[in-house]
Amino acid sequence: MRRATRHRGGTAQLPAALLAGALVITSLAAATPLRAEPDPGRAEPATVTDAGGRRVTITDTRRIVAIGGAITEILYALGAEHRIVAVDSTSVHPPQALADKPSVGYMRQLSPEGILAMAPSLVLASEGAGPPAAVAVLKAAQVPFVQVADRYTIAGVIEKVRLVADTIGEPTRGACLIDALRADVATLERERVRLAQPLRVLFVLSFVGGRAMVAGRDTAADGIVRLAGAENAMPDLVGYKPVGDEAIIAAQPDVVLMMNRPGETATAAVLDRPAFVGTPAGRARALVVMDGQYLLGFGPRTARAARDLAARLAALAGDTPAAAATTGAGTRAVSHDATVADCRR
Repeated sequence: MRRATRHRGGTAQLPAALLAGALVITSLAAATPLRAEPDPGRAEPATVTDAGGRRVTITDTRRIVAIGGAITEILYALGAEHRIVAVDSTSVHPPQALADKPSVGYMRQLSPEGILAMAPSLVLASEGAGPPAAVAVLKAAQVPFVQVADRYTIAGVIEKVRLVADTIGEPTRGACLIDALRADVATLERERVRLAQPLRVLFVLSFVGGRAMVAGRDTAADGIVRLAGAENAMPDLVGYKPVGDEAIIAAQPDVVLMMNRPGETATAAVLDRPAFVGTPAGRARALVVMDGQYLLGFGPRTARAARDLAARLAALAGDTPAAAATTGAGTRAVSHDATVADCRR
């Protein structure tokens, strides 16, 4: 497993009031009796190495705060949902996570006081959680804080599942979930259509001031496009960047990929914008819209999402009828869900 460089910063530079307030809450949380759970949590202490290279010892997993949609999804897939006392706002799958659990807000705008007020025995957080000052306070608190790496590859998802499973004391269920993921990857590789010329896919996150916010390298969008057997139409960019019409015209994307957000649905009207009209995507009306967490979450369903994206791209390229792609997606969903249910037993 790749080890990230250890963070050597201390708490001296943190705002004193923020740190002091969080430590007071931590002390109160430690004194709060834990509610009895059907699962005893971890029977023996264990030490794991997190994404920041920190060695973290965990003694109790009965009250988990999950920060990051993929982490919450993994915990549910491991059958540990009854241990979760709070989630963040990106934890949209399964739907009951946000419906049944308190929310600590958006993962990049966390309040350490709000998290520690939940009296957690463990905080599991995506590497992208923030802001940095809030994360530093959580690391300095008495509650074990484990950061989980965000890597946009299948190997990265396997590493993520293994760390979460080991942290909560469920290595056997974790191994089962990893086997299910590998089976999904094998199916992806069998079904993925190999085009003589891979499609150039432009992922558009949003529009800001009339400019498209698009995905370059080192992004979840780039990772899922590559897993689906296509190419990123903006390979020279790093991260998500706003670009002008000229850059989109020069990229000549074959397909525009977008995601649905809660309460907001992307439509083909995007292709009527001047930047897209003269591109292959605009002329062919080639727009693919998928659920955001499913598409970009890089959790247990990632290989399945890549297969579904690959099928839709193949349909646009004329290699697979669209109806067949949709039917196959439904069959794969049932198979995947049944396998995950087996891992929970």
